[in-house]
Amino acid sequence: MLLSACNFTIGADSDEPDRRSADAAIPADSDPLHFADAKASAAAFTETPVLRAQVILDRQGFSPGVIDGKEGQSYVAALRGFQNAKALDETGKLDEATREAMQAWRDVPATRLVTIPAAFAMGPFFPDLPDAAAEQAELPALGYKNLMEALAERFHTTPEALVALNSPDTKIGAGKVIRVPNIADVAPLTGQDDRGWSATLQKLGVAAEQPSAAKVVVDKSEGILQVYDDKGNLIAQFPATMGSSRDPLPIGTWTIQGVGHNPDFHYNPKLFWDVSDSKEAQLLPPGPNGPVGVVWIDLSKPHYGIHGTSAPHTIGRAESHGCVRLTNWDAARLAQMVKPGVEAVFQE
Repeated sequence: MLLSACNFTIGADSDEPDRRSADAAIPADSDPLHFADAKASAAAFTETPVLRAQVILDRQGFSPGVIDGKEGQSYVAALRGFQNAKALDETGKLDEATREAMQAWRDVPATRLVTIPAAFAMGPFFPDLPDAAAEQAELPALGYKNLMEALAERFHTTPEALVALNSPDTKIGAGKVIRVPNIADVAPLTGQDDRGWSATLQKLGVAAEQPSAAKVVVDKSEGILQVYDDKGNLIAQFPATMGSSRDPLPIGTWTIQGVGHNPDFHYNPKLFWDVSDSKEAQLLPPGPNGPVGVVWIDLSKPHYGIHGTSAPHTIGRAESHGCVRLTNWDAARLAQMVKPGVEAVFQE
């Protein structure tokens, strides 16, 4: 399986941290991954209605995919999901009724200026991340290639969108200021931490506390994953990539069997039609740039699950090997909503 990830930087400092081990120490502090608000710059920023709507939708659990200010198919689907939850006409447009429903968040700006914390800027980063599974298996983790990629995932966007919000000569690094989509900070998990999951949630801007799911519905025709509570209310929706002509989505009703945080990946070439069976099986280390991203939600259908991705910009625009693929931040949010026994309905 080949991995792909953005490798685009904007004026990164020449002293950007070198590749480090996966167990690099984080400075002792009550919340070292906190992105503090920075003072506004002299240059005024004019937000667009679409960008602001994307931020509100994301905060409410109706993910537009990557936040980029563009009216793409994932944004339209997110609007329809939000409208469904608010009992509005599902127009898929930012119409007057939808604007009115969003007035509850009228004080939430589309962007904010933040200071990059040192603990976040230190990585570890893997600039020479290989494509070959055998080489990936030798690494301590399949982490971000660089700080820009990590920042993009933290604020649910793309490196290109961050460039557009700032400028090509913006410097990034510990203590530097950058304008980002207004994704709120989250507090560290308390208590036992499973495989560094607390830091993963913080690095993805995903709160540990989420509403509980009673049912998950994966809709092939709409390209979305919807989450319902025990009263049948739609409480979240995420754009998804699901199956292909060679590996179709397994239509039917399944059950969630477990959630694996920052999982290792058992890479078996025999399960992939586009990989030679002569290749050897590999145990790949965890990481956001791994084949399943930061989480694996296991299903009762053997070899199938719901998971993250190394290429969030492709969600809804690519094919998968039969599984359901979400952005890492959406997959992490879903992981906090489900538990073993939750029903997962896959429909046409």
